[in-house]
Formats: sequence, C-alpha cells, structure tokens
Amino acid sequence: MRQRLSQVLAVAGAAYGAAVGPQWEFVQNGTSGILALEAIVVSPTLAIFFDRASNDPLQVNGHPAWGALWNFRTNTASPLDLVSDSFCASGGFLSNGTMASILLFTFVSVGGNIPAITAAQDGRMGLRLFEPCDDPNGEGCTLFEDPENLHLVENRWYTSALRLHDGSLIVVGGMHEDTPFYNTDPANTIEFFPPKDNGAARPSPFLERTVPGNLFPRLFSLPDGRVLMIANNQTIIYDVETDTEEILPEIPNGVRVTNPFDGTAALLPLSPPDFTPEVLVCGGSATDDRIPSENLSSQTPASDQCSRLVVTPEGIKKGWQVEHLLEPRMMPEMILMPNGQVLIVNGAMSGYAAIAAVADPVNGSNADHPALTPSLYNPNAPLGKRISNAGLPTTNIPRMYHSVASLTPSGNVLLAGSNPNAEVVNDTVKFPTEFRVQYLNPPFMSVARPTLSNVPTKIGFNEKFTVDISIPKNLKATNIQGFSSHAFHVGQKLVFMDATLSKNKKSLTITSPPNNRIFSPGPGFIFVTIDDVTSEGSRLMVGNGLPPPVQDQGIRI
Repeated sequence: MRQRLSQVLAVAGAAYGAAVGPQWEFVQNGTSGILALEAIVVSPTLAIFFDRASNDPLQVNGHPAWGALWNFRTNTASPLDLVSDSFCASGGFLSNGTMASILLFTFVSVGGNIPAITAAQDGRMGLRLFEPCDDPNGEGCTLFEDPENLHLVENRWYTSALRLHDGSLIVVGGMHEDTPFYNTDPANTIEFFPPKDNGAARPSPFLERTVPGNLFPRLFSLPDGRVLMIANNQTIIYDVETDTEEILPEIPNGVRVTNPFDGTAALLPLSPPDFTPEVLVCGGSATDDRIPSENLSSQTPASDQCSRLVVTPEGIKKGWQVEHLLEPRMMPEMILMPNGQVLIVNGAMSGYAAIAAVADPVNGSNADHPALTPSLYNPNAPLGKRISNAGLPTTNIPRMYHSVASLTPSGNVLLAGSNPNAEVVNDTVKFPTEFRVQYLNPPFMSVARPTLSNVPTKIGFNEKFTVDISIPKNLKATNIQGFSSHAFHVGQKLVFMDATLSKNKKSLTITSPPNNRIFSPGPGFIFVTIDDVTSEGSRLMVGNGLPPPVQDQGIRI
C-alpha cells in the first residue's frame, strides 16, 4: 500500500453534459477578483492568487489589489495588501512550522516586476512572506514585506524557486528588465533564501548556455538531494552542496520547453523501496530560438512531443523516450493526481507564450487555438497507451497565457486565470482577462469516499504512524493504492508510502518517507486511494519543523 503527501494545487473546469454514473466534470464556481496568474495553496481552505499591479477590479485600501486569498469553502476572493509588484514571480514553502489549532507555515514569494501603477513598489528583488494564519477564512492573514531590508540579491523577473532538502529555497534565473519575448537581459545566477554563500549569487553556466529561451526554468528535487534543472532544450543535475553540474542529454528533436516556448514538466511519482526518479516533459515548441519574434506566428503548431527520462546513470545512458500528446500544446500544465496519474490541462495548440511579440498576435495573444479537453497520463501503462482523454470533459473557457492549474486539498483541480493582454481587458477581444474560477472534479468527487482521521500534525522521516480510516461500504478495498505524501503545484512532488491496513479495516499504519531528500522537509498533504477513489487530503508537517537550513533527517537509502 502507498501513501502520498501534498502542498499546493489548482482546479479547473467547465460544464459537461450528464452521463450515467460518476464522471469527470468541470464546475465553474466563483470569480477570482484579480487575475490568478500565480496560485499556491497555503492551508486546507485557502490559496493565494497573485497578479501584476495594474487595473484588477478587486480593491484594497483605495487602489486595485494584485494579491488575493481564495477560499475553497466559499469560492470567494478577499484582497491582500501587497507592497511590491508580484507580476510573474515564483515562490515556495520553507521547512519551518508552528503547531496550533491547525498547522502553520511560511510561504515565500520571490521576484516580480516594475509596477504599472504607483500603488506598488518595484518587485524584481521582492521577498513576500505569508505569515502563519490559523483562520480557515483567512481573517487576519497578511503578507509581510520589508523591501528595504529583506530582498533578493539581484533583480529577477520570470524566476523559479524550489524547496531543497535543507528546507531553504533555491532561486534560479529570470531576467533583470522587462523584455517583450526573449531573455535579452538574463539573470544567469542562482541564489537562496535564506541566503547562502554570504549572500552572494552563484553564476550558472547552465543558464548562460540556455539563453534566450530559459525563463521560468523547471526545477525538481531528486531523491539524492540534487536538483534537476530544465531550460530551453537542455537538462542538467545541479549539486547545491558542491556547486557543480552534470549535463544530461538534450530534449529530443530540438523541442524547447521554457518561456517563451513553454511546455510543461513533472517529476513522476516516487515509489518505495527505490524511489527511482523519472521526469516527464511535454509540449513546447521546436521553433529555432534564433528567429526574431517578429518573424514568428501565432498559428505555428506547438509540439505534441512528450519526453521521459529515468534519472539514474543507466537511464541517462539510455536517453529520452519519446511519445506524443493527443494534440500539440503550448503553455500546458501537468498536475500529479493522488492516484499517481498525471493530468494534462490548459494551454493552446499553436503559437508562443508572452504578449504581442509575434507577427500576427490574436489581439494581445501570441498563441491561438486553445486546448480545451484535458488528458490523463498513466506512467505505468505501456508506451503508446499512456495518454487518453476518454471520459474527460471539454471546457468552454480558454486557459491561455497567465493561467494556473493546481491540485486542491479536496483532491480535485483548480483552474483559474488567463490573460494574454498587457492589463485587464474585457470580452471585446478573443482572449479577454478571465476571472472565472473552475474546478475539474474527478469521478470520485460524486461518490462516497474514504476518510482519514486522527492524522498527526507532524511526522518525522522513516517513522511509522497510525491513522484511522473509514472505508465506505461501496468500496471492496481490493486495491488500496495507499497513502502518498504530496507537495502541491509550486514544487509539486508525489511520494508513495508503504502502509498496512488493520484486520478490522479501521486503521492504517504508515511508514513516512525515508529522509528529507526524498521529500523536502516542510508542509504537505496526505491522501489515500482505495479502488481508485481518493480521500480528501490531510495536512501535516514533515520533518522536525525547524527553520532552514536543517540537518539531514531519517536514513539514507
């Protein structure tokens, strides 16, 4: 039996015709108030949305808001009063937490942009800390900023961040100034929060090699604590402790997968006993990055290629295995579902990311032909049979540039945002600013589900712990896929855990991840899947809960 632990997620959906029995369905519920171009789940009931400081309708202290708390229970947004512009920033969770009526932890937003309105300060060196908040409706929840004294080492727009095995954040890449398409003023360095190296940024040969198409590099924490980095069509393993890189084979067929050629990537679920890492990269573009953007077209087909690599010495030697999506996709998202499958959603079938930079933009959009039907990727199926959209609904809401998707603590997926325009634009254009929030509900959302209770608020590594479980009578419990530890979309990681069901089928004894390199210490969610029906997630702190950097915990394997 296996268990999973999760940290941040997003949901998407649209109306779907009735059918016999439980089915996937899109449900549109509520509006976001601000454009949700960034989203991260910060509690069982709340997510944070970020936009740029511009002309969003939600107001705070007499000016437009560019941050908001989304309430999963009420499907409403309440404004957050930010100091600096969070446009196209990144973020993640630290290892520290405080136990109270619910688990508390720190979320950090990094980077941003030069603001378009005077209400905001320059956010390119921004550090925004979401302070612990135990109110399920977000009452009193605030973001802390002190731009004069708490900031990054250098300006970063379109940067990426990831929680490491020591509980700190690695912050990688980005650009210094606002450029329209390519990364022509790159921040080819790496830094950390809290700072390492006496606060200096580390030069990155990898980032230097991957300009001009290396914005929002994809980052994944491997089971040995090193970091897999993907930018443009290149991949490395970066060792934080020695500041060295191992160059891996290029993504096949010249396909590029980072902004402005956005594909998507995910570290596939890690399973005991070996926790062998595999990375999946899908979509993007095979366009040559030496072509000026004004010579590109919104009608150029995106790539339908998926490339999969086993990240072991033997797997690296074999190289990438190529398969294909059901349609080409630019700007898709991949979400790790609690049963181990991967949801592929959002994006367009032609064009590029960014705004009004190609020869024939659709109003502001560099992309066209929205991809409206999600697909599921089954990592355990044979090659050529892994991707299907059978039974999946089609939405009527395009999710183009500046949109998000994430798993939620309920086990469904949140979809929000979309705005390939310089600011908020109404429906006079083909792809207007989208405030409607959707959920994509798996079939198990409409049936009786397993429930977990007496879940501890904190667990160590390589520890056994017991939780109570209630299994509905409609489930035979012949296939208990088990528990998983899951980090949500920003730094999402899914780790299956061994577990044993008691003879009376009322409790589970679970073995937590072996160490802090397999699952980075900090907050996560735990799910159980029985007969393909998934419970709601229960939040807990994994590790000792100390502030970063923390020492190694558990046992090395």
